[in-house]
Amino acid sequence: MKLVRCHFPNIAQVAYEGPRSSNPLAFRHYNPDEVIDGRTMSEHLRFSIAYWHAFCGTGTDPFGPRTINRPWEMGTDAVSVAKVRMDAAFEFFQKIRAPFWCFHDRDIAPEGRSLAESNRHLDKLIAHAKDMQKATGVKLLWGTANLFSNPRYMCGAATNPDAHVFAYAAAQVKKALDVTQELGGENYVFWGGREGYETLLNTNLKREQDHLAAFLRMAVDYADSIGFKGQFLIEPKPKEPTKHQYDFDVASAIAFLRTYGLEKHFKFNIETNHATLAGHTFEHEIEVAASQGMLGSIDANTGDPLLGWDTDQFNTNVKELTLAMMSILRAGGLGTGGLNFDAKLRRPSIDPEDLFHAHIGGMDAYALAFKLARRIIADGKLGAFVAERYASFDTGFGRDILTGKASFRSLEKLVLSKLGEPTPRSGRQEYLENLLNTYLHPV
Repeated sequence: MKLVRCHFPNIAQVAYEGPRSSNPLAFRHYNPDEVIDGRTMSEHLRFSIAYWHAFCGTGTDPFGPRTINRPWEMGTDAVSVAKVRMDAAFEFFQKIRAPFWCFHDRDIAPEGRSLAESNRHLDKLIAHAKDMQKATGVKLLWGTANLFSNPRYMCGAATNPDAHVFAYAAAQVKKALDVTQELGGENYVFWGGREGYETLLNTNLKREQDHLAAFLRMAVDYADSIGFKGQFLIEPKPKEPTKHQYDFDVASAIAFLRTYGLEKHFKFNIETNHATLAGHTFEHEIEVAASQGMLGSIDANTGDPLLGWDTDQFNTNVKELTLAMMSILRAGGLGTGGLNFDAKLRRPSIDPEDLFHAHIGGMDAYALAFKLARRIIADGKLGAFVAERYASFDTGFGRDILTGKASFRSLEKLVLSKLGEPTPRSGRQEYLENLLNTYLHPV
């Protein structure tokens, strides 16, 4: 079904033209219809567009006001403007050939003077989104609630010291779950942007973590009561806007979930820029989640290594993405998750066409990384090296260690009587880095 309005009249649906193409509005590596291992690339990569950056972003930063003004943002009635914005969004989703989209409740519908009015606004936009999804075939990857922008959440939502704010946040998440369910969302994300503290002088850390666990448990119970079958995801972030955030990284969030018996209900939505803010690599966070069976989805962006804040740039670093895709593929993929472009245009990129250039670059980079990662894994050289490095634990006393048959006493006896001093073995890091480059930069 053709959309009524045409907000990008000079841009056709983006086509795949292959690696030799010089067309800046064509895919060079991402062919959504190409079948690999019985699935299309679209099904493997499950690209999603972040509504908040792509269609609510205005180019503002901490030092200056908006630079981006879209023609569809005209009008005085906020709900009517939101509907036109959504028309533009779904036209873009179609033309960029993205199978999914994501949103916060306050992205797609204006906040009212009360929760009841906000809910009425949201209902109108959800009805419109339902029509747009049916017309275009674009699906909802996940929904979430904005529990960080309004001043009521200046001290957190679930961790706020005021029970009134906690109750308001619970009501807002209830509604967000309802509409995510109504739109067929495959996941629901919790990002605790202000779930943390600035100073211990006014904070009871234990109580705040208890309150956060109670909030998440209520969400699980409510989802069960409405038959929501989607996956709950937590998106870790170490800092910004809050100095000490409770979901610092995947490892600390796993510890939190296990402490409160919630680990069976949650997986992780991992963001590249958040990983680096925590002092980790992107692939490290993926591996930590995957090692515990808790890898869920990816927010596809990157930061600037020269800036210490969350810049949310489009990631075109093929080496970094290849390492990440290797971790994702070894984990068996993302399941109901996807690659969501939680990335925004740079402040001077003010033309509507820039939205296409940005997403084409990101989609091509991930598609190329996906192909390279498959080739590296299939070739087996890196995998064989790692397997051989740990092979001593596969047989003999090494296997006894892992099966519980060995003890400190038995191992001491073995070292004293037979093994003696270990012979160090090279990790051959430089060789492996050179080997990786033969895939990334073939002759």
